[in-house]
Amino acid sequence: MDIIEDLWYYYSQNIGYVWEEVSRHFLMSAYGVLFAALVAIPVGIFIARNARLSAVVISLTNIIQTIPALAMLAVLMLVMGLGANTVVFGLFLYSLLPILRNTYTGIRNVDNALLESGRGMGMTKFQVLRMVELPLALSVIMAGLRTALVIAIGIATIGTFIGAGGLGDIIIRGTNATNGTAIILAGAIPTALMAVIADIGMGWLERILSPVNNKGLKQDKKPA
Repeated sequence: MDIIEDLWYYYSQNIGYVWEEVSRHFLMSAYGVLFAALVAIPVGIFIARNARLSAVVISLTNIIQTIPALAMLAVLMLVMGLGANTVVFGLFLYSLLPILRNTYTGIRNVDNALLESGRGMGMTKFQVLRMVELPLALSVIMAGLRTALVIAIGIATIGTFIGAGGLGDIIIRGTNATNGTAIILAGAIPTALMAVIADIGMGWLERILSPVNNKGLKQDKKPA
Protein backbone atom coordinates (compact mmCIF):
# COMPACT_ATOMS: atom_id res chain seq x y z
CA MET A 1 0.00 0.00 0.00
CA ASP A 2 2.90 2.35 0.69
CA ILE A 3 4.07 2.01 -2.91
CA ILE A 4 0.59 2.85 -4.22
CA GLU A 5 0.41 5.89 -1.95
CA ASP A 6 3.90 7.00 -3.03
CA LEU A 7 2.95 6.46 -6.69
CA TRP A 8 -0.21 8.51 -6.28
CA TYR A 9 1.71 11.25 -4.50
CA TYR A 10 4.33 11.36 -7.26
CA TYR A 11 1.66 11.66 -9.98
CA SER A 12 -0.22 14.33 -8.04
CA GLN A 13 2.94 16.40 -7.62
CA ASN A 14 4.40 15.84 -11.11
CA ILE A 15 1.42 15.32 -13.41
CA GLY A 16 2.53 18.06 -15.82
CA TYR A 17 6.03 16.63 -16.09
CA VAL A 18 4.75 13.05 -16.52
CA TRP A 19 2.31 14.09 -19.24
CA GLU A 20 5.06 15.97 -21.06
CA GLU A 21 7.27 12.88 -21.03
CA VAL A 22 4.38 10.65 -22.17
CA SER A 23 3.75 12.96 -25.13
CA ARG A 24 7.45 13.12 -25.98
CA HIS A 25 7.79 9.33 -25.74
CA PHE A 26 4.79 8.69 -27.99
CA LEU A 27 5.83 11.26 -30.58
CA MET A 28 9.32 9.78 -30.88
CA SER A 29 7.81 6.32 -31.37
CA ALA A 30 5.16 7.51 -33.82
CA TYR A 31 7.58 9.54 -35.94
CA GLY A 32 10.02 6.63 -36.14
CA VAL A 33 7.28 4.28 -37.36
CA LEU A 34 5.82 6.89 -39.72
CA PHE A 35 9.15 7.55 -41.44
CA ALA A 36 9.79 3.80 -41.64
CA ALA A 37 6.38 3.29 -43.27
CA LEU A 38 7.13 5.96 -45.88
CA VAL A 39 10.23 3.99 -46.89
CA ALA A 40 9.33 0.35 -46.16
CA ILE A 41 5.91 0.22 -47.83
CA PRO A 42 7.13 1.38 -51.29
CA VAL A 43 10.23 -0.83 -50.98
CA GLY A 44 8.06 -3.78 -49.93
CA ILE A 45 5.86 -3.28 -52.98
CA PHE A 46 8.94 -3.04 -55.19
CA ILE A 47 10.61 -6.22 -53.91
CA ALA A 48 7.30 -8.09 -54.16
CA ARG A 49 7.69 -7.64 -57.91
CA ASN A 50 11.41 -8.46 -57.91
CA ALA A 51 11.95 -11.81 -56.21
CA ARG A 52 15.73 -11.69 -56.61
CA LEU A 53 16.01 -8.48 -54.62
CA SER A 54 13.59 -9.53 -51.90
CA ALA A 55 15.98 -11.93 -50.17
CA VAL A 56 18.79 -9.36 -50.12
CA VAL A 57 16.67 -6.47 -48.85
CA ILE A 58 14.92 -8.51 -46.16
CA SER A 59 18.26 -9.96 -45.03
CA LEU A 60 19.68 -6.44 -44.64
CA THR A 61 16.74 -5.35 -42.50
CA ASN A 62 17.08 -8.57 -40.49
CA ILE A 63 20.69 -7.64 -39.72
CA ILE A 64 19.57 -4.23 -38.43
CA GLN A 65 17.06 -5.95 -36.16
CA THR A 66 19.76 -8.11 -34.54
CA ILE A 67 21.83 -5.11 -33.37
CA PRO A 68 21.17 -4.37 -29.67
CA ALA A 69 19.18 -1.18 -29.27
CA LEU A 70 21.61 0.47 -26.87
CA ALA A 71 24.55 -0.28 -29.18
CA MET A 72 22.62 1.10 -32.15
CA LEU A 73 21.81 4.33 -30.33
CA ALA A 74 25.41 4.67 -29.14
CA VAL A 75 26.71 4.42 -32.71
CA LEU A 76 24.08 6.83 -34.02
CA MET A 77 24.91 9.24 -31.21
CA LEU A 78 28.50 9.45 -32.45
CA VAL A 79 27.22 10.53 -35.87
CA MET A 80 24.08 12.53 -35.06
CA GLY A 81 24.76 13.70 -31.52
CA LEU A 82 22.45 13.66 -28.50
CA GLY A 83 18.70 14.23 -28.59
CA ALA A 84 15.36 13.00 -29.84
CA ASN A 85 16.32 13.02 -33.53
CA THR A 86 18.86 10.27 -32.92
CA VAL A 87 16.25 8.13 -31.17
CA VAL A 88 13.72 8.72 -33.96
CA PHE A 89 16.26 7.59 -36.54
CA GLY A 90 17.06 4.51 -34.48
CA LEU A 91 13.35 3.68 -34.22
CA PHE A 92 13.06 4.23 -37.96
CA LEU A 93 15.72 1.55 -38.53
CA TYR A 94 14.11 -0.91 -36.10
CA SER A 95 10.66 -0.39 -37.63
CA LEU A 96 11.74 -1.21 -41.18
CA LEU A 97 11.69 -5.01 -40.88
CA PRO A 98 8.11 -5.66 -39.67
CA ILE A 99 6.61 -3.11 -42.07
CA LEU A 100 8.73 -4.23 -45.03
CA ARG A 101 8.13 -7.92 -44.47
CA ASN A 102 4.39 -7.55 -43.99
CA THR A 103 4.06 -5.33 -47.06
CA TYR A 104 5.99 -7.87 -49.12
CA THR A 105 3.88 -10.76 -47.76
CA GLY A 106 0.60 -8.92 -48.24
CA ILE A 107 1.31 -8.01 -51.87
CA ARG A 108 2.65 -11.46 -52.73
CA ASN A 109 -0.41 -13.20 -51.27
CA VAL A 110 -2.94 -11.38 -53.45
CA ASP A 111 -4.74 -13.94 -55.59
CA ASN A 112 -3.38 -14.00 -59.16
CA ALA A 113 -6.91 -14.48 -60.50
CA LEU A 114 -7.87 -11.07 -59.11
CA LEU A 115 -4.82 -9.48 -60.69
CA GLU A 116 -5.63 -11.04 -64.06
CA SER A 117 -9.22 -9.84 -63.76
CA GLY A 118 -8.00 -6.30 -63.16
CA ARG A 119 -5.67 -6.43 -66.14
CA GLY A 120 -8.45 -7.93 -68.25
CA MET A 121 -10.61 -4.92 -67.42
CA GLY A 122 -7.93 -2.67 -68.88
CA MET A 123 -6.38 -1.43 -65.64
CA THR A 124 -2.85 -0.09 -65.68
CA LYS A 125 -0.24 -1.47 -63.27
CA PHE A 126 -0.76 1.49 -60.97
CA GLN A 127 -4.54 1.03 -61.01
CA VAL A 128 -4.17 -2.67 -60.20
CA LEU A 129 -1.91 -1.72 -57.30
CA ARG A 130 -4.22 1.01 -56.01
CA MET A 131 -7.57 -0.72 -56.54
CA VAL A 132 -6.75 -4.41 -56.06
CA GLU A 133 -3.43 -5.16 -54.37
CA LEU A 134 -3.22 -2.46 -51.70
CA PRO A 135 -6.84 -2.85 -50.45
CA LEU A 136 -6.37 -6.63 -50.13
CA ALA A 137 -2.93 -6.31 -48.49
CA LEU A 138 -3.82 -3.39 -46.22
CA SER A 139 -4.73 -5.44 -43.15
CA VAL A 140 -1.42 -7.33 -43.39
CA ILE A 141 0.47 -4.05 -43.75
CA MET A 142 -1.38 -2.69 -40.71
CA ALA A 143 -0.24 -5.74 -38.73
CA GLY A 144 3.34 -4.78 -39.55
CA LEU A 145 2.73 -1.19 -38.44
CA ARG A 146 1.16 -2.51 -35.25
CA THR A 147 4.20 -4.63 -34.44
CA ALA A 148 6.58 -1.79 -35.30
CA LEU A 149 4.78 0.71 -33.06
CA VAL A 150 4.75 -1.59 -30.04
CA ILE A 151 8.47 -2.34 -30.51
CA ALA A 152 9.24 1.36 -30.94
CA ILE A 153 7.47 2.30 -27.70
CA GLY A 154 9.61 -0.20 -25.81
CA ILE A 155 12.90 0.84 -27.43
CA ALA A 156 12.21 4.57 -26.99
CA THR A 157 12.56 4.09 -23.24
CA ILE A 158 16.34 3.79 -23.50
CA GLY A 159 16.49 7.06 -25.40
CA THR A 160 17.02 8.68 -22.01
CA PHE A 161 20.67 7.54 -22.13
CA ILE A 162 21.35 9.88 -25.05
CA GLY A 163 19.38 12.85 -23.76
CA ALA A 164 16.17 12.26 -25.71
CA GLY A 165 13.80 12.40 -22.75
CA GLY A 166 10.64 10.34 -22.62
CA LEU A 167 9.39 8.00 -19.92
CA GLY A 168 12.84 6.48 -19.60
CA ASP A 169 13.88 9.68 -17.79
CA ILE A 170 11.39 8.96 -15.01
CA ILE A 171 12.53 5.34 -14.73
CA ILE A 172 16.19 6.38 -14.47
CA ARG A 173 15.31 8.96 -11.82
CA GLY A 174 13.75 6.14 -9.83
CA THR A 175 16.79 3.89 -10.11
CA ASN A 176 18.99 6.72 -8.83
CA ALA A 177 16.70 7.53 -5.90
CA THR A 178 17.19 6.01 -2.45
CA ASN A 179 13.66 4.63 -2.32
CA GLY A 180 12.61 4.99 -5.94
CA THR A 181 10.30 2.02 -6.56
CA ALA A 182 7.27 4.29 -6.92
CA ILE A 183 9.16 6.58 -9.31
CA ILE A 184 10.23 3.61 -11.44
CA LEU A 185 6.60 2.48 -11.60
CA ALA A 186 5.54 6.04 -12.46
CA GLY A 187 7.54 5.69 -15.68
CA ALA A 188 7.03 1.99 -16.34
CA ILE A 189 3.23 1.94 -15.99
CA PRO A 190 2.54 4.64 -18.64
CA THR A 191 5.02 2.91 -20.98
CA ALA A 192 3.20 -0.42 -20.61
CA LEU A 193 -0.21 1.22 -20.96
CA MET A 194 0.92 3.08 -24.07
CA ALA A 195 2.11 -0.16 -25.68
CA VAL A 196 -1.13 -1.97 -24.78
CA ILE A 197 -3.34 0.86 -26.06
CA ALA A 198 -1.31 1.10 -29.27
CA ASP A 199 -1.60 -2.65 -29.79
CA ILE A 200 -5.36 -2.65 -29.20
CA GLY A 201 -5.94 0.42 -31.36
CA MET A 202 -3.86 -0.84 -34.26
CA GLY A 203 -5.45 -4.29 -33.90
CA TRP A 204 -8.88 -2.68 -34.22
CA LEU A 205 -7.80 -0.88 -37.39
CA GLU A 206 -6.35 -4.13 -38.71
CA ARG A 207 -9.69 -5.91 -38.24
CA ILE A 208 -11.62 -3.01 -39.79
CA LEU A 209 -9.37 -3.06 -42.86
CA SER A 210 -9.48 -6.84 -43.26
CA PRO A 211 -10.96 -7.80 -46.67
CA VAL A 212 -13.05 -10.54 -45.00
CA ASN A 213 -14.50 -8.06 -42.51
CA ASN A 214 -15.20 -5.51 -45.24
CA LYS A 215 -16.97 -8.16 -47.27
CA GLY A 216 -19.09 -9.06 -44.27
CA LEU A 217 -19.99 -5.42 -43.66
CA LYS A 218 -21.04 -4.98 -47.27
CA GLN A 219 -23.24 -8.06 -47.09
CA ASP A 220 -24.87 -6.81 -43.87
CA LYS A 221 -25.74 -3.51 -45.55
CA LYS A 222 -27.70 -5.19 -48.35
CA PRO A 223 -31.44 -4.55 -48.10
CA ALA A 224 -33.61 -7.47 -47.02
